[in-house]
Amino acid sequence: MEMTKYSKLYRIIHWAIAVSFLLLLITIFLRLTWMNKYNVAAIIQEYLSDTGQNLSQEQLIVLAKEIRQPMWNWHIYLGYILTGLFSLRFILPLFGKMNFQNPFGKNLSTKEKFQKWTYIIFYVCVVISLATGLIIEFGPKELKKPMEEIHVLGIYYLIGFIVLHVAGILIAEFTDQKGIISRIVSGSKKGN
Repeated sequence: MEMTKYSKLYRIIHWAIAVSFLLLLITIFLRLTWMNKYNVAAIIQEYLSDTGQNLSQEQLIVLAKEIRQPMWNWHIYLGYILTGLFSLRFILPLFGKMNFQNPFGKNLSTKEKFQKWTYIIFYVCVVISLATGLIIEFGPKELKKPMEEIHVLGIYYLIGFIVLHVAGILIAEFTDQKGIISRIVSGSKKGN
């Protein structure tokens, strides 16, 4: 198998996308766990009960949402960053940089076709997630709920892709693509 060389531009965009996805996952994780509106509302209620004050469940939820909003704003900002990075990723091939791999190549092994199709499916899913996120933020109110239902599904493909990606890298590193990790980090095989 041919050893891929990764340009500086490719590595910067790759790692910027990777960090953006990781930070997005953290905001999702926080929203689903510790920063869940019901958990935050319960903490507020417990505090208020100790001080002899009381709020309705609806008021507690509104307050909980306000408390966690700055954290959720990061999710939105990261979505904008990711939209920019993916736009750049799709524009660069027009200038001969970061070309997309063709899964229909005649000389490709089954493994290579699987890898290329995985990336195509991943890119389609990301575009859907980014588009639905932008519609949630800027689109008509009547589309917000159905777009949110689609957007939320993004966590499943993202976690699945990350697992496949990391497993594939480790398998490649320890079999036929030794040095792949150092090439994506520094651009050259360790020891070169």
